Amino acid sequence: MDRLTSIEIFVKAVESGSFTGAGELLNMSSQLVGKHVKALEQDLGVKLLNRTTRRQHLTDVGRNFYDRARNILAEMEAAKNLAHEVRAIPTGTLRVSASVSFGVNALAKVLPLYMKENPEVNVEMSLTNRTVDIIDEGFDIVFRVGELSDSGLIGRSLKPYKLVLCASPGYLKRYPAIRHPEDLRKHECLGFSFTELRSRWTFQSTNELITVPVTGKLMVDSGEVLLEAAKAGMGVMLQPSELVEREIASGALVEVLPDYPVPTRPMHLVYAPDKRMTPKMRSFIDFVMLHFGAS
Repeated sequence: MDRLTSIEIFVKAVESGSFTGAGELLNMSSQLVGKHVKALEQDLGVKLLNRTTRRQHLTDVGRNFYDRARNILAEMEAAKNLAHEVRAIPTGTLRVSASVSFGVNALAKVLPLYMKENPEVNVEMSLTNRTVDIIDEGFDIVFRVGELSDSGLIGRSLKPYKLVLCASPGYLKRYPAIRHPEDLRKHECLGFSFTELRSRWTFQSTNELITVPVTGKLMVDSGEVLLEAAKAGMGVMLQPSELVEREIASGALVEVLPDYPVPTRPMHLVYAPDKRMTPKMRSFIDFVMLHFGAS
């Protein structure tokens, strides 16, 4: 007889209190239940159940075996459910948070493709430059730039976040040439209100990092606003590559100090460890890793 089947029947016999009760639950005769339990005992070489014509009770060994067998069967059921979920069609609402620039200039470009591939999924996307609380605010998935400070979250590495220094051709004609990061001290630097970018910018030289304090008349919490200001010749800005690459390609902006690149910052897709890996989450994570994964 199949050992796993015999274990399942033994557990049912214990839980129902009799072979007859187990037979009714499993749609088989009490005699067949008895044969499975006896075969299991013979296979193990121990007595699991003591039975009389009126009642049954577990032996000490039987009690320990029952506790372990029940846990094993529960784990197997969970594994089967997980396999079913992997094959299931993604459905439901997925709540996602990302920074404004990444959301508008990168994620938004591929999101229609994801929704076309997964028509039963509804996406609620919140774009903000503040650090959201993934648990308290009820997000399924969050994109985060920088080192992960909360070790309680599960993070998947994405392509590094690249910042580019640029200005309009008109601004660069009107003001002194920028040949070294230290020259930025004499320039109007368009400030981004979040992170250290509001007051200092860091660049990589051949042998060292160069951090320069920056000042300017305009400080905004939106990269898109800074982009328009830079195009209008109001100053030099340091913003994500996906925000400025089109304007650089068109000539509206010019990359400044290309020989002193800004160190890239790590970027992750994160989710809570207690989030059940539903088909909608798995499908979105796989999609993001395909388009933005580190490899």
